[in-house]
Amino acid sequence: MDDKKDDLFSAGATPASAGSANGRRKSAAKAKPAEPQANGDYSAADIEVLEGLEPVRRRPGMYIGGTDERALHHLFAEVIDNAMDEAVAGHADHIDVELEADGFLSVSDNGRGIPVDAHPKFTDRSALEVIMTTLHAGGKFDSKVYETSGGLHGVGVSVVNALSDHLEVEVARNRKLYRQVFSRGKAQGPIETIGDTQNRRGTKVRFHPDAEIFGEKAAFDPHRLFTMARSKAYLFGGVKIRWRCAPALLAGALETPETDTFHFPGGLKDYLQATLPKEHQVTREVFAGHSRKTGGHGSLEWAVTWHAGDAFMRSYCNTIPTGEGGTHEAGMRIALTRGLKAYGELSGNKRAAQITTDDVMTSAAGMLSIFIREPEFVGQTKDRLATAEAQRIVENAVRDPFDHFLAGSPGDADRLLEWVIERADERMRRRKERDVSRKSAVRKLRLPGKLADCSQTAAQGAELFIVEGDSAGGSAKQGRNRANQAILPLRGKILNVVSAGRDKLMANQQIADLVQALGCGTRTKYRENDLRYDRIIIMTDADVDGAHIASLLITFFYQEMPELIRQGHLYLAVPPLYRMTQGAKTLYARDDAHRAVLMETEFTGRGKVEIGRFKGLGEMLPAQLKETTMNPATRTLLRVEVDELDIEGTRLAVDDLMGSKADARFRFIQERAAFVGELDI
Repeated sequence: MDDKKDDLFSAGATPASAGSANGRRKSAAKAKPAEPQANGDYSAADIEVLEGLEPVRRRPGMYIGGTDERALHHLFAEVIDNAMDEAVAGHADHIDVELEADGFLSVSDNGRGIPVDAHPKFTDRSALEVIMTTLHAGGKFDSKVYETSGGLHGVGVSVVNALSDHLEVEVARNRKLYRQVFSRGKAQGPIETIGDTQNRRGTKVRFHPDAEIFGEKAAFDPHRLFTMARSKAYLFGGVKIRWRCAPALLAGALETPETDTFHFPGGLKDYLQATLPKEHQVTREVFAGHSRKTGGHGSLEWAVTWHAGDAFMRSYCNTIPTGEGGTHEAGMRIALTRGLKAYGELSGNKRAAQITTDDVMTSAAGMLSIFIREPEFVGQTKDRLATAEAQRIVENAVRDPFDHFLAGSPGDADRLLEWVIERADERMRRRKERDVSRKSAVRKLRLPGKLADCSQTAAQGAELFIVEGDSAGGSAKQGRNRANQAILPLRGKILNVVSAGRDKLMANQQIADLVQALGCGTRTKYRENDLRYDRIIIMTDADVDGAHIASLLITFFYQEMPELIRQGHLYLAVPPLYRMTQGAKTLYARDDAHRAVLMETEFTGRGKVEIGRFKGLGEMLPAQLKETTMNPATRTLLRVEVDELDIEGTRLAVDDLMGSKADARFRFIQERAAFVGELDI
């Protein structure tokens, strides 16, 4: 997806500004005192009065935000916004943008053309010259000319004129072609009549940025202009924008063609479908629509989808990008949130009550375009819409279509609701983690559960043993290497996360302790770099109960932290089931089969072999547990892996064996009943 600053950066273009030009009115004037003022005082003679467009050249940051690359491309935004206003008003249907080899940029439309007759107030100049050379004058202060428009302050094109070393305007109007040239905000001569024209109408502005303002090396970026022009075509399906760039400027330009035509009748929906991979979207269809109002006031168009990638909301008012959002975005968020919560209530999902607008929008990719009369923005660059009425307009227009969207596709609606609820669960989990971190700033952080942490802070080489019960935990703590081995005892069997709901999972203290001890987050928020241990070792008794607990823990990691398994961090310890002693010789057997092998191969001499069966790890002495299960030199570990060639088969097996459907497990047992006779019971 194109970056917002590239294809959405624009601010109030307007073909209306007024000021003195060509020296006909006194410009900047500063009277110098006859002699220096004493004691640092100053008088009326020190007051400087800037007239015409001189304030723009002296303080360009007040009008375009600075003199950097972003501000440079803002000049293009001001000019193309004027052309878009003509298109939205229904007077133009195509716009031409051309970047020439010498750095000149031109924008032309087939609209009505800027008026060229004498201005009634400034009779010595044409309306065109007044517009180009004076601040705060234009045809957009009164809705009679434009029902809706982006330029409202009358400073757009006059600012471009002030900051260009050369600018020329051609106007085709009333079958005549007119032309006037400007430099640094001043007319270089009167308006000229070039000749007759039968098939042409509209305005063409061709300009070159002033090196005194932007620097000698300042130049337009073809790709940035290309994406900005393309975004305008998405905003208004009735306009066709034609792009042309000199081939010499395209060397090294990112994916920028020499010529192209933008025309998107589907508008914002076309934009989302063309930019986002469909396979990563939560719903099959994009939620899109429009509301058309007479005269354009209150009209809007929207397109929203939810996906696994980065979230964004690109909004516009009268085709002006509002990069910092505003009241129209607030209306969209409210409508979507209320709609989802209402659907959850109707479908009986009580967890829907916990979702907030942040949960709804954190994975949303959306586009919103609204047209209103006389919008109020925060600042001249119009990055944020402040019109209070816009929130009500958007909320009322979007709410009913969203309700129909959800009701019309229950499958998509259920998937979206569960997706958003997962975001809510993650938000509450993060808040809990932040609360713990905040507490640690004023006192030593209390370790989760009964975790006995290791002394080293680096994850590399560190091991976390998850053990069954306090008794085994006590032996493990005494037998461990304190430098790199941590112990987390769990009491009994943990929650089966496959059959349990998210609310139960969130409320389970043992799982919360485990997640906090690991520090890496879960599901889509898993952070490999934040994992506190290199190996996570499940160490349970070598019996049926121990195997069940190990299965529950593996299932937890498979569902909540699958990436931890893929990265090779999860292991199973192999503790012994038997202790075998003959005289001074002591060996340990993992299971019955291993015991039989040892009896035949290791205990062949005379003397009785004493065989003791461990009832659990807690019965083992710390030294025995260390020797058999914890010492890297003598232990055996089994690494847990997922068959990447049969991911679907693994998922189905987990669902059958650990899910809430008992018949699947019963069928599994029936199919393997023949193996029961082989068990040593």
